[in-house]
Amino acid sequence: MRPLAVFDIDGTLVDSRASIHRAACEAARDIGLPEPDYDRVRQIVGLTLEHGMAVLEPGLSPADLARFIAGFRASFSRMYAEGHEEPLYPEAMTALRRLHRDGWRLALATGQNRRGVARNLAREGWADLFISSHCAEDGPGKPDPAMLHAAMAACDADPAMTVMIGDTAHDIQMAINAGVLPLGVAWGFHTVEEQLAAGARHVARSFNELTVVLDGFADMTRAA
Repeated sequence: MRPLAVFDIDGTLVDSRASIHRAACEAARDIGLPEPDYDRVRQIVGLTLEHGMAVLEPGLSPADLARFIAGFRASFSRMYAEGHEEPLYPEAMTALRRLHRDGWRLALATGQNRRGVARNLAREGWADLFISSHCAEDGPGKPDPAMLHAAMAACDADPAMTVMIGDTAHDIQMAINAGVLPLGVAWGFHTVEEQLAAGARHVARSFNELTVVLDGFADMTRAA
């Protein structure tokens, strides 16, 4: 059976660091809060928006939290209306195409909503690469294993042949909870140390390094 690689989007394939921080700052200003620094914002990426914003500003009333969340969404709507698109990390498409060519099954598991997933799947070539996509709107968000269970069901894979690739401790914990191999990447929102502390088996410093690790995993699954 062909192995399955499930990818996170933000901070793993797509560089959304500046846009997420900007949206959080604009949302905070809208309700009269100080702008949060990047280090605080990066910690919540990967969680559902509702959960993440509550973690970012835990003292808000339900009404203010709803305004905070709405302000975050409105900021992104303005950015997209202005033509903004988060760039892919260099070599991301090369790595994805190589994995697809080599027989990997590919899926997405993200804290984005379904609209965000659709926007990314509209990128050139993406719809042909990924068998399935799973997001926080489909059920429990990270680190609950629901998205990975859904990905494995959609791709007819079991945990022994599945890898989760992400950039946050939330991705790593979700992988562990689902019983799949947890791999991190060093260029996203959480540090290498944070991902290793969460249980990452390996944190790749480049897409080339990531594909080498995945090649080794594929060889092991074929030999099993």
